[in-house]
Amino acid sequence: MASSSSQYGGNGSGGRRGRGRGRGRGRGRGGDFEGPSSSRRRSGDGVWPEPFVEALAVQVAIDASRSVNRLAAAPALFNLFQVCSRWQAVSRSDPLWRELTRRIWNRRLRLLHNPTWRDEFIFRHRTAHNFRTRRYVYTALPFIPPDGDGHDGDEDNVLLCRRLALSDHHLAAGFSDGSVRLFHLPSRTHLLTLRPQHLNHLGRFSRAVSGIILSDAQVIFASHDGDIHVAMVNNVAPVRRAHLGAVVNDGALVDFSGCSQWWVGLYAGVPGRAFHVWNGLTEELVFVGGTLTDPEAVTGWHLLTDLTDEIARVRVPTHDSAVACTSLRVIVLDLTNHGIILGDEEFRRGLIVGSVDASDSAFVAVDARGLASVRRVGTLEEICRFTVRGATQRAVLGCMNSGYAIMCAGGVFRVWEVEHGEYLYSFRERVGEVTAVAADERYVVACSSDTSVHLWDFGAQ
Repeated sequence: MASSSSQYGGNGSGGRRGRGRGRGRGRGRGGDFEGPSSSRRRSGDGVWPEPFVEALAVQVAIDASRSVNRLAAAPALFNLFQVCSRWQAVSRSDPLWRELTRRIWNRRLRLLHNPTWRDEFIFRHRTAHNFRTRRYVYTALPFIPPDGDGHDGDEDNVLLCRRLALSDHHLAAGFSDGSVRLFHLPSRTHLLTLRPQHLNHLGRFSRAVSGIILSDAQVIFASHDGDIHVAMVNNVAPVRRAHLGAVVNDGALVDFSGCSQWWVGLYAGVPGRAFHVWNGLTEELVFVGGTLTDPEAVTGWHLLTDLTDEIARVRVPTHDSAVACTSLRVIVLDLTNHGIILGDEEFRRGLIVGSVDASDSAFVAVDARGLASVRRVGTLEEICRFTVRGATQRAVLGCMNSGYAIMCAGGVFRVWEVEHGEYLYSFRERVGEVTAVAADERYVVACSSDTSVHLWDFGAQ
């Protein structure tokens, strides 16, 4: 298995194979180097049963990931599997690589690109290394204007992209006219345009898309008026309204996020009703409450008639918690115990709401002075910080995945790693004024004010 470093995704973290090999053998036999007897080596091999070696490999990978970064896991595993032929045989266990992929790369459900979990681990490692070294393929995706897809344009609306969402194979872009355009990422093609069922309009931008939850099976999207719609990616059924908004009772739905288990809406306009949480499986509303956006009530109502700067954001980085913010405050909400606040912090300098994003167990936020802070979701403990140039003008949009934070200011995208806050590079492309950004473990996507959709693919080539 481990005859070369390329089998573990290359030497992205700079593992020293030569030095680690000799010491690894000594540790594998408990330091028993009394003589070169081959029988003694065979006896030592028999001491370590396969389940123990697999558990040891998982722990070695986790320790390397935590002490350095996730890219350090592959060289550490390479060194470990050089101990003896039996340990090399254990390295061919696909259940072991499935567990390693889950623990290091947070990939749980199914294989995405490769026939085995070992190959999937390698793909994830190389993709993360590409993020670190600015190795990507840039594409400008085709955009079908309203008049070009059989729908009359709305002369009263300025068409702007407001939200972006990524899944393994698809991209969804939500616009100020209420439409959601769906793209197929492998082919870089526009698949279809989804349109909501609107009975009435309560303002010029009441139907603007305020959030999207996307999987490779369905699209769930919400608008400022509180309507939530569900559509199938394969377009076998018409768009269905799952929830009818009640603006007078709830205020404007300023942001919407979620996962397969929960939908979370963040409202502004009516005191004490900031959060609405739905069961994503039954579509049942299970919680209403919270005061996070009470100071933003007036601005919330203005969103129905004017596309002002973002006033609040909500993200669901894990299956049991949500991170929400305004320009002055960040809270973490427990989704399994509705209404319980796990963390709450005020920022005296103020936050740039558009910079806030979350992934896995961390989130990033930039304050009005341009100081970015990466925090743990569960405790609000600071992991690292870095400075974003141009942030003092409050014109920053940010996104992140589990390893990197990407900030756009003045049309320039810059990348930091989130373990230590090290600045890495800027994108080569300049895309003008950006209205929405998103990222996952492979892609970064942005939409500019001219409705151009830009995609950066860091996938292992």
